[in-house]
Amino acid sequence: MKISTRGRYALRLMLDLALNDKDQYITIKSISERQEISGKYLEQIISVLSRAGYVKSVRGAQGGYKLAKPAGEYTVGMILRLIEGNLAPVACMEDAPNQCTRCEQCATLSVWQKIDNAVSDVVDNITLADLVEEQKAKL
Repeated sequence: MKISTRGRYALRLMLDLALNDKDQYITIKSISERQEISGKYLEQIISVLSRAGYVKSVRGAQGGYKLAKPAGEYTVGMILRLIEGNLAPVACMEDAPNQCTRCEQCATLSVWQKIDNAVSDVVDNITLADLVEEQKAKL
């Protein structure tokens, strides 16, 4: 499985908002400059995050974006699934229960389930707050 640029940038955008959360709204332009990501691309991503209620926005001269909830309430998995969709390693794992006609006799299904469980275990147990602490330690 590969996380797309869009997914990686969404995570960086949310981390930037968490790092710079001083109870004020942050402009896309400032995030774009800090993250070295196109403002137009970030606008596309932030609209998805905003529609999902992950960020709040205010228009105008003092406008911008900020997290809708504390950083500890967002997991990496929540953000990636919103942007990427299902993180299943193979198509047959996307439906629950599994709709594949071969699932009862498929020896490889257990491999895909283990990979899916391992990925979920990682992304669902790392919060934005964890990433904030990790980023601060690197500065």
